[in-house]
Amino acid sequence: MIRKTSLVLLGALLGSTATLAVYSAGLPAQAAGSSTYRELSVFGEVFERVRAQYVTPPNEQKLVESAISGMLTSLDPHSSYMNAKDADDMRTQTRGEFGGLGIEVTMDNELVKVIAPIDDTPASKAGVLAGDLISKIDGTDVRGLKLEDAVDKMRGEVGAPIKLTILRKGADKPIELTIKRDIIAVQAVKTRVEGDVGYLRVISFTEKTYDDLKKGIEKIQAQVPNDKLKGFVLDLRLNPGGLLDQAINVSDAFLNKGEIVSTRGRVESETRRFSATDGDLVNGKPVIVLVNGGSASASEIVSGALQDLKRATVLGTRSFGKGSVQTIIPLGDNGALRLTTALYYTPSGKSIQGIGITPDIKVEEPIPAELQGKIETAAESALKGHIKGQDETEEGSGSAAYVPPDPKDDVQLNYALDLLRGKKTDPAFPPDQAKAVAVEQQKK
Repeated sequence: MIRKTSLVLLGALLGSTATLAVYSAGLPAQAAGSSTYRELSVFGEVFERVRAQYVTPPNEQKLVESAISGMLTSLDPHSSYMNAKDADDMRTQTRGEFGGLGIEVTMDNELVKVIAPIDDTPASKAGVLAGDLISKIDGTDVRGLKLEDAVDKMRGEVGAPIKLTILRKGADKPIELTIKRDIIAVQAVKTRVEGDVGYLRVISFTEKTYDDLKKGIEKIQAQVPNDKLKGFVLDLRLNPGGLLDQAINVSDAFLNKGEIVSTRGRVESETRRFSATDGDLVNGKPVIVLVNGGSASASEIVSGALQDLKRATVLGTRSFGKGSVQTIIPLGDNGALRLTTALYYTPSGKSIQGIGITPDIKVEEPIPAELQGKIETAAESALKGHIKGQDETEEGSGSAAYVPPDPKDDVQLNYALDLLRGKKTDPAFPPDQAKAVAVEQQKK
């Protein structure tokens, strides 16, 4: 069953890791004390002094936004203020689609380099090729722009034209292309067949994730006969999180029963529990979940649920450790608040805040020599001002967030494939589902 909750984010940082929870126009709050209002009058006085006496006339809107941002960021690393543009960008991310051209890009020597055009998009139809360098966008030189600024220029209203100036290896002069923007759907799940194993990589938890996952599973099942299919690898590495309802739906895709996650806020009566519904999409086939330091929040809900309910074996290294939920509170034309309102708990009642998911089978991914010292450990426990987890220790959470670009070099993936094919054995695989029942009884 597909659940639709209001916008609830699960993740570390917007654009990198997030678990979103609820859109709410307003929440009841206790009245502030008189001392608080006195402090607010001090703020008003300071604001007037700055506005009237600063050496150059300040931007008053920016002053107010900065003050609000400072208040929210003093709470924890995941609470923040979003102006109207930031809030719109966030909604675009969670929808999983936008008006644009359909190219994956990076920055290369101050130019925008095309990694690859997405099939059947305006860019691919217009003849944009992997390796092309975009030097101008609508006549504006790309040099000096940040990558995100260049991407913003290329996104826009569906049907609106855009002119790109492209430098291509082997071409004797720049290529001018005029392309009309269209709706670009960002693929939330990528799938493939690894011989007799289905591979499911969940990239992010957007509104499209469950549907993409379901289609991917069906595609794999159509390619590999049931009696030949050894199982599935669910790859959640480098997945920063996203929508809470999608994390629940993805977990439910592999379950028939059991509590998936609970969220607990400031008031005990607001505790919410989410349970699985009947209908395992992979028909009980073995599942191995891959995690690393880049697996955060929504990813940790899925891996924690499947681990606690003994539906899957978790393999890799310790996850990021973000166990908090952010509620998006719209402020009309003034943007939105992103406010931490709850912590979430795995089926066994454990909070992973500042701890992360400990894999059943620890397998380190070797980091190439050229990247040694350049890949830092990704961890909630390392974030300044993070909410201290109830079971957090000095060991903290997280691990290296690295996945080799070539599957042949992917030690964690190949270890999982060997387990599914019986070439390797481990006491943690397959998991003992009888112990999941014991966990549920213990909670009661």
